[in-house]
Amino acid sequence: MLRRFSVNFAVFSIFFDVLVIDFFLWLTAFYRPLFNVLNFSQIVAGPMALPLVLYFVFPLIWVAIMLSFGVYDGKRNLRVIDEFATLTWSVLLAGVTLAGVLYLTYRDVSRVSFIVFILFAYFCFLLWRIAARVLYQRRNRHQDRIHRVLIVGAGQVGMEVAERVQANKHFGIELVGFLDDDPEKRSADKSILSASDAIGEVVRAHHVDDVVVALPLRAYERVNKLTTILHELPVRIWLIPDYFSLALHHAEFEDFVGLPMMDLRAPALSESQRLLKRAFDVVLTALMLVPLVPIMALVALAILLDDGRPILFRQKRMGENGRIFKMYKFRTMIKGAEKIQAQVDQTDDNGNLIHKRKDDPRVTRVGRILRRYSLDELPQFFNVLRGTMSLVGPRPELPYLVEKYKPWQRKRFAIPQGLTGWWQIHGRSDKPMHLHTEDDLYYIQNYSIWLDIQILIRTIWIVLRGKGAY
Repeated sequence: MLRRFSVNFAVFSIFFDVLVIDFFLWLTAFYRPLFNVLNFSQIVAGPMALPLVLYFVFPLIWVAIMLSFGVYDGKRNLRVIDEFATLTWSVLLAGVTLAGVLYLTYRDVSRVSFIVFILFAYFCFLLWRIAARVLYQRRNRHQDRIHRVLIVGAGQVGMEVAERVQANKHFGIELVGFLDDDPEKRSADKSILSASDAIGEVVRAHHVDDVVVALPLRAYERVNKLTTILHELPVRIWLIPDYFSLALHHAEFEDFVGLPMMDLRAPALSESQRLLKRAFDVVLTALMLVPLVPIMALVALAILLDDGRPILFRQKRMGENGRIFKMYKFRTMIKGAEKIQAQVDQTDDNGNLIHKRKDDPRVTRVGRILRRYSLDELPQFFNVLRGTMSLVGPRPELPYLVEKYKPWQRKRFAIPQGLTGWWQIHGRSDKPMHLHTEDDLYYIQNYSIWLDIQILIRTIWIVLRGKGAY
């Protein structure tokens, strides 16, 4: 339904990007002497002449990589941050690939000229796409190019569709209203225009472009009748199966030996997002372990001197898609603390279980210091390396607490569980995670690698302050 640009614009983008690549390739080679002022560059007397074949190979490889990243896909990258993130990673891969091509073929091409060429082309890609977004939004406002959507069914699924439409008005879409056969709903809600029988008249009267059928399972016998009427009208028809309410986070259709099947546990992250997140985790964790290993050794020695062995505490936690794994922590409680868990558990005023408290008598002297500055969490970096956890994500929960979850709360397991996350930087132990699942769902719905970086930076500050940890 949402499409930021047409196929014609995508084709134009490809040709324009080719021109940008070739122009800056020529420009940086022709004005290569200007870079002689740089201390690390060789002195070049005049303009450089590049082999003609590079003007064909460079755009071909670069555009192919951007195609594979979905830069030219009108249905993807609706948000500006998503488009720029996708563009940035495609440019990084293209730069590495083109550098490899030059290494294997024309090694005499100036490295300074090549780096400047990549940077200039990248910033030009960004600038003209920003301008295109601004012009697109202005054109929609001035020419009243509004995409009108009608929803059949004012139930839970229909209302969720309406919320998504209202949240994306800036893409030029507008909610016309609902159709629903419940007379009580129609009298109570003015946005319900009529019963579903009047769908033809409503579509014509309001110039509807898309009709979304969001009926409950019990009303699906009406779908055939509605689609028969709509096939005679110039509208697109979208059907939302009521099974989507059973999905862990969202559902996807996949082809299985020629049969379309619905995956009710489709991962919340795309393959490219998952690959990027995993690479980010491994690289950053490996770098952080270099200074952290000596600190871990000191922590282990402090635990040993204070309360003896064991040093580490292994606990079963619920991971992505409900898989059980062993999470590692430095031991901060007395030996056998789990056996007396029931004696310290408390409930709040609503009867919700609070399993973590400030005055827990089981915590050792060293343990209180470790918990205050989250030093007990350091062994979880090895969980990250093993792939059972991520640096950022919803916190892995205790299985016996998950058994008390409501179905919607289980959606927090749709992505890898993390060492820190959106919930942790908004309260830590002051906010029991099983009572604030909304924070985790916010992270899942707004995931980006930039959000991960922001959370990690804020986590460092919160840990140094020792706020909300016990």
